[in-house]
Amino acid sequence: MPVTGSPVTGTGRRALWVFALVAAAALLVDLGAKQWAISALTDREPVRLLGGALYLTLIRNSGAAFSLGSDYTWIFPLVTVAVVGWIGWLTRGLRSLPWAVALGLILGGALGNFLDRMFRAPGPLLGHVVDMFSVFHPYGQVFPIFNVADSALVVGVLLAVLLELTGRQRDGRRLSGKVDR
Repeated sequence: MPVTGSPVTGTGRRALWVFALVAAAALLVDLGAKQWAISALTDREPVRLLGGALYLTLIRNSGAAFSLGSDYTWIFPLVTVAVVGWIGWLTRGLRSLPWAVALGLILGGALGNFLDRMFRAPGPLLGHVVDMFSVFHPYGQVFPIFNVADSALVVGVLLAVLLELTGRQRDGRRLSGKVDR
C-alpha cells in the first residue's frame, strides 16, 4: 500500500510541524529551567522535594553523565553538530507523528546542552552545562545530576528505540507494510 503525503504536504507537513514544535518546546523549557536554577539556586543548599526523592541542586558540569569526559569538553559540541546533521537527514520523508516527537525531543535536548557548551563559562567549546535535578541524594551520589535537556534526550532516544523495536518507520509505515501515523 503506497504511503500518501510528502514532507511538504499532508501528513509530512504535520509531522514536520510537530517535530519543530517539540524541539522548540524542549529547548525553551530547558533554557528557562537553567535560567531559573541560576537565579534561584546559586549559593544555596540543595532544595529537598518529594520526601528526598528529588533535590534541586545547581552544578555546572564540564563532562557528560557522572562528569565523564570532563577533560574533553570540546568534543561534546562537535558530537552535537553531527547529531543535529543526522537528525536533519532523518527528517527527510518524515510522516510519522511519534517519530516527529522522538526526533524533536532529541534535537531540543541536544541544542539545549550545545548552547551551554558554546556560550557559558569558561568559553566557546568549553562551556559547562547547567544541571539542577538530583534524585535520591542532594549531590548526585545515586544518579547523575541532570537538566531538562538531558531528560528530553533520554525520553526521545527511548521513544526512538521503542519505535524501532515495534517496526514503526519514519515514513509512517510499519515493517508489516501497514500505514501507521
